[in-house]
Amino acid sequence: MRYSTAKWMAGACVALALSQPGNLFAQSLTDMSVDQLRGEVRTRYDAALATSADPAVVSANNNIHTWASEAKVQCGIALGFLKSNTRDQDSLRRCDFAYNQMTRTPPPPPPLVPPPPPVNNCPPEVASTFFFDWDSTVAPAEAPQSVAFMAENQARCGWSAFTVVGHTDRSGSDAYNEGLAMRRARVIADMMIAAGIPTGTIAVSGMGERQPRVQTMDGERTPENRRVEVEVNGTGER
Repeated sequence: MRYSTAKWMAGACVALALSQPGNLFAQSLTDMSVDQLRGEVRTRYDAALATSADPAVVSANNNIHTWASEAKVQCGIALGFLKSNTRDQDSLRRCDFAYNQMTRTPPPPPPLVPPPPPVNNCPPEVASTFFFDWDSTVAPAEAPQSVAFMAENQARCGWSAFTVVGHTDRSGSDAYNEGLAMRRARVIADMMIAAGIPTGTIAVSGMGERQPRVQTMDGERTPENRRVEVEVNGTGER
């Protein structure tokens, strides 16, 4: 917001506030004699003058300087009328309102809200699972993102060892599936090494069709079983 716009808005707020009906303090000024009013309004004028000239008030991020300037003007107008023993109700009301806004105690700052605790998204056993197409060793499209997560969070999560375990479904021969599972595991392990995970922390193994995720009949093609699981800080035996 430009400075001139901010000043205009502050002035508009002052005008709006001062257009409201007088408060109890303004009524008490009205009940005073002219001599009492001179002293009271002079006190408020002097306080507003000093406040409006205070460098700390001028540079503060609040409305005190705005109200002090308004009180100085309106109390000065009221004093001018009082010199001729005239009560100008409008300037008295505005003087009182601006003075009270200037001197009111500001509300306490809102309590500090502590930041939320960090989310613990460190899987304790299986860091990620990669599902493969039938008879394929091509890594799934989301594999790079999952591998990057493991590489970026290895130190934070305290992952000191990875076991990359390949699996197949129950279609195909046992011997073929043993090799296929190992090749799949090797694909993921190579991606992890390329992402910066030390080779020495990665153990690669293939289970073939011996540990299906979903129990099926022999020879059945099952997407849930065609997978590579990356286990952390374990032996790979379940």
